[in-house]
Order: sequence, then C-alpha cells, then structure tokens
Amino acid sequence: MLIYGLNPIQRLRTYGTNAEKIKEWILMKSIRSKLVTITPLIALTLGIFSSSALSQASVEEKRIDNAQKSIAGSIGVLDHHHQEFTRQWSGSSSYAQAKRLVDNRGDLLWQDAKKQIHKLANYDDRSLYWQRLKLSKVIRASKPNFAITPTQREALLARLEGASRGIYDLSYHQPADKKILLSGFDPFLLDRNISQSNPSGVAALVLDGLVIEHLGITAEINTFTVPVRYGDFDQGLIEQTLAPFYSLNNVDLIATISMGRSDFDLERFPGKRRSAEAPGNSNVYSGGSKANPVISKLQSQPLPGPEFVEFSLPVNAMIKAKGQYKINDNRQVSTLQKTYSATSLGQLEGQVAVAGSGGGYLSNEISYRSIRLRNELNSKIPTGHIHTPAIQQFEPESSQAIIAQITEMLKLSLSTL
Repeated sequence: MLIYGLNPIQRLRTYGTNAEKIKEWILMKSIRSKLVTITPLIALTLGIFSSSALSQASVEEKRIDNAQKSIAGSIGVLDHHHQEFTRQWSGSSSYAQAKRLVDNRGDLLWQDAKKQIHKLANYDDRSLYWQRLKLSKVIRASKPNFAITPTQREALLARLEGASRGIYDLSYHQPADKKILLSGFDPFLLDRNISQSNPSGVAALVLDGLVIEHLGITAEINTFTVPVRYGDFDQGLIEQTLAPFYSLNNVDLIATISMGRSDFDLERFPGKRRSAEAPGNSNVYSGGSKANPVISKLQSQPLPGPEFVEFSLPVNAMIKAKGQYKINDNRQVSTLQKTYSATSLGQLEGQVAVAGSGGGYLSNEISYRSIRLRNELNSKIPTGHIHTPAIQQFEPESSQAIIAQITEMLKLSLSTL
C-alpha cells in the first residue's frame, strides 16, 4: 500500500530506508483510529487530481485560447515544453514510455519554471499554470502511437499534475539546521480576469530550495503548488501530500499560503465547512452558503474533525516582520449565530462553522485540513495559513514585496522552532 503523493523512489530519497515500516505504521494507525484515509498509489494516480471527461478539453483547458490572446508573452516563456512534448507524445509507442515522458516533462516544467522566474525576475507564476494546461490538453485529446485506454490516460494526467506541481520533488538537500515546507495556489477566478496571477504561487516558485538564516540558524525551504479545485481536496490531495511529514515530524514548520485581503492575515481559527459561493477553476461550486455551510469530503466520506481548529504558527515572531504590509493575527470567524473575533478555541465549542478566520473557500480549507491532520497524527510541527495581500491581475512589484515579507516572517520564526 502506497500512501503519499510521491513515487516510491522519491519517497525513499526523502524519508530514508525505513519508509516501509513508516507507511505500515501509518496504515495500521489510520485503520484503527480513522485518523486519515490512506489509499493505494493507484487511487492517487487515478483519483486525486480532478479531470473532466477524457477526449474533450477540461474547463480550465478551454480557457487557453483566451489566455493566449491576453497574456501570450507570459505563456510563451515556457512554450518550448508544449512544442517538445507534443512531438514526443505522438511518438510514444507504449504506456511505459508515455509514463516516463510525462514524469520527465512534468518535472522539467517545474524546474524550468523556477529557473525562469529567477532569471527574468518577473514574479510571474502564470506561465507554469498555463503551460501545464497545454500539456494536459495534449494528453487528454491527442493519440499517442499505442492503444491507450481511458484509465491510462487519466493516470497520465494525474502524473503530470504531481510532477509539475513539485509534489514529486519534496526532498531536502541543503545542510541547514531546519526544514520548512510551504504550499501555494494556482491563479483563480479566471473567468473574471484571465490575466490573474497569484502571489502564493509566485512564492512557491521563488522560495523553493532557498536557504534562509537568522541569528545563526539556517533553514531550507521546500514548496509545492495546489490546484484551485474542490474535487482534488475531496479526494484527499492535502492529506496524501502532508501525511508523511506529520507522521515523521521531519520538518520544522508547515505553512500553507494563498492570496487574501488587503493585508497579511495569519489565520488563527480555520473552520471546517465550505460557505463560499465562488467557483473553483473547474467552475464547480462548493455547494455551501452562509446560510447553509457544508462539510467537504475525504475519499467519499464526510471530512472528520471539529468545527474549528487553531493554528500553531510562531505568530508573535512572525508579526514582527517588517515590510510594505501590515500583518494581522486574524481571529475573525462566522458561525450560524454570529460573526466575531474569537479569543480562544474553547469559545468556539458547540458552534457550527460558517467561515473560519480564513473564510469559507479553499484557502481556509487547506488550512483546516493540514491542522486537523497534524492534530490527529499527534504531530508537533507548527502549522498554519498565511493569507497574502491581494493583487489585481499581475503586479510584479507587489508580489516581490509580498515574498520579501513572507521570507522575513520565516526568518524570524527560526529562533522559535
């Protein structure tokens, strides 16, 4: 039984030779106490990443033409990946060859996107997002040189997602004292603004592999990106990706990041339920509202856990990070009874969550899921969510300032870890 969003070789590289014992321990612990749903890797391959009906373009892929007209320069930075992949895909003569092609191209895209954002200093995450969609459209709609089945095609689409998001690259290589894990999100609400960038995705590209230092303490940062799709969350993407870290306690800080309001908000009390009426990037809605918040799924079952959880970020250190924006310890929540600033987790007992301090959308949900998983696996890793200031369309200067202040937050946290 394989349980993580990593392939076996990468997992062993990351967690060492005792990985077999570790995954058996997690599996038995999960079955006995129902802490986290653990599934075979084939389930990850076939079900974690949402996909529309095969042979026709997905909702996200259908936006490519519009994006090509609006932000051709951004997309064109990495367009050689699409050109090379299209040629190689048509010549694939077996499923095994196609798997190698997809894994290699996905990883090359992730690595190249990171190199380009540093080389060009453009603070633009959009090229990675749109280039991934160009590749997935080829896999979905084009025929390779062998008789591919729908199941194989869907598996290849999932492999592309994992490789091109850095999920297959979660390993630490630098001789640092501490390890930090961050996640960012794709651009979203693209039907409203096709040119939208997401500073959290920019942060993931800029900070991956960076070693930071404060008061003589060093830390290596590792990152991955997350799709803005409810279905991927329901299938357990967050749990699959983070379970090994919480089980092993082998990193020192986990922070999920997304674009939020006007300031930085460190979201103290994430809520369990979905209430946002905005769609994900697949134009699927949460099904919830402020009057009727709904509980999301975890592998077809209702997501377990309390209505609210509390973060464990070193907030007193992080809010001292100087920069262009204010940093808030945000305690604002909404229940079916009222909206207010909660003073403690105990104050929220017995109430139904409408919105956590992170809201009622996927940014709140990734925070809730990561903290719930940490608590259920009895991990001591400080965990929480950073909402960045919002940007309009594409603002490289603002994204640069946002990332500089995130970096400063992480540096100041080192002496507390």
